[in-house]
Amino acid sequence: MKPDSITQLELTDVPEVYHNLKYNDGEIFFADNITSIPGLMKHFQVNFIAYVMVLEGNLTVELNTVPYQLEKNNSLFVDRKTVIGNVSHSDDFTCLICAMSIDMGFGFFNKGLLQSIMHIIANPVITLSQEEVDLMVKYYELLVFKMDHPEMNFGRETMRDIIRCFAYDLLANINRKLDQGKDDDMLRQGDRIFRRFMLLLSENSNVNRSVKSYADELCVSPKYLTSVCRKHSDYTASELIATSVISRIKQLLLYSDLSIKEVATEMRFDNLSFFGKYVKKHLGLSPNNYRKANGYGK
Repeated sequence: MKPDSITQLELTDVPEVYHNLKYNDGEIFFADNITSIPGLMKHFQVNFIAYVMVLEGNLTVELNTVPYQLEKNNSLFVDRKTVIGNVSHSDDFTCLICAMSIDMGFGFFNKGLLQSIMHIIANPVITLSQEEVDLMVKYYELLVFKMDHPEMNFGRETMRDIIRCFAYDLLANINRKLDQGKDDDMLRQGDRIFRRFMLLLSENSNVNRSVKSYADELCVSPKYLTSVCRKHSDYTASELIATSVISRIKQLLLYSDLSIKEVATEMRFDNLSFFGKYVKKHLGLSPNNYRKANGYGK
């Protein structure tokens, strides 16, 4: 199959393909059914992160030509740039789906959770206990309840707090199933470098923007670090750093009371002008206009 024959599915395309979303704010969506998606498209590549939890029935799917069979209480993690194909399911199939943009996913990274994330990228099918599934469903039901009762909904950040807790508890459940020591011993050098780099991204509070400084700390060359990042994520080291940095900037611009100048200082930009140019380059708007466009302060 030629690459250009595969449909590219962006997060912004999902509402056009699937009209039964329970929650969608442009960076995160929740749904509870895939059976109404027309044809499920024979093959398509997702340019976002997705998580599917099977509640009843079974699901068969190929990720990058590798077949997976999921049954009740199985969960499937779909990484960015994954090619999905040959999707089929039983008549009684039901599920929960959560998907988010890659930069929103960076907002969830911290040292404690990264081990789980790295594990499920390599091993995308996870089995949860019934109690763990019940907890995830309760988060989803709370999200739907707040959507159905807008008078009790105090803004997008409240919704994201629910989703953030959902993600933390999910990854914590996965983390408890792992033997991290053995996992680290089995990693190749490139795997270890990439994992350590991602940990450094989370530990530096998203303020370090230099590939060389990360490479020096990892005792490798910037060129080697970039090649490792490309192999493991399809991003360069610079792109991963920028994604991490801009995720933190977006959080501060939308969900903090800091002034634009204070955000720039917090993110260690030398001056306000450079900060403004950096934000406009990555978000398409000045910091102040980005706040206005996203309803800051309402």
